[in-house]
Amino acid sequence: QVQLVESGGGLVQAGDSLRLSCVASGRTFSSEAMAWFRQAPGKEREFVAAIRWSGRFTYYADSLKGRFTISRDNAKNTVFVQMNNLKPEDTAVYYCAARDGTALSTVDKDYDYWGQGTQVTVSS
Repeated sequence: QVQLVESGGGLVQAGDSLRLSCVASGRTFSSEAMAWFRQAPGKEREFVAAIRWSGRFTYYADSLKGRFTISRDNAKNTVFVQMNNLKPEDTAVYYCAARDGTALSTVDKDYDYWGQGTQVTVSS
């Protein structure tokens, strides 16, 4: 059974940076798509970024391009998202997700496995 465990969240000030990690276990990932989503209080879950385990294909939410970077370490079965110049509106619970397919998707329903989430709070 696939398990995803996020870490790295916390309370930071506007302008700071954070790097979130997602460790995957339960099977060997080869080319499946992984993604980060986030959900702010009172709002729907929204797509942040996606990456394939193999290759260099990545995709970002337009509003986050240039500030967020998704990457992976295949040897450690870990996916990261580096978040720079954080803003109060980035405050949310951030979730890691994986899907059995290889196509990158911005739709949360396309993902089969989810982590428990990690809270990111950005103060002004």
